[in-house]
Amino acid sequence: MMDEIIERLKAAILKVEPGAAGVEKYGGLVFESVPGQTKSQFCGIFTHTNHVSLEFTHGARLNDPDRILEGSGKHRRHIKINRLSDIAEKRCDAFLSQAFRLQGDTLSPVAQAGLRQIVHRA
Repeated sequence: MMDEIIERLKAAILKVEPGAAGVEKYGGLVFESVPGQTKSQFCGIFTHTNHVSLEFTHGARLNDPDRILEGSGKHRRHIKINRLSDIAEKRCDAFLSQAFRLQGDTLSPVAQAGLRQIVHRA
């Protein structure tokens, strides 16, 4: 079940950003919108004993009126995924889209230019 959740989350991330690169880091898989640019990290997938966590680098800045996101740190927020249906029920696609758009705003001008090139190629 966990493997299926991970594969669905990867597919959702690549749907939002086909050029995203997954990098093994911090015990999980972190996604960069500009491959090789660590500052372009916008989300990650982490496996725990009883759930998979979809993490958002700048999650505290995401619009979340229904309080789906968990966490109280300065920057990061996450969604706990216990079953496949949680991906849709907890609106992971919408949060991924927000996180990707937000990440573009936080990049340096050089990285933004690289991101624009990736987006224009798609």
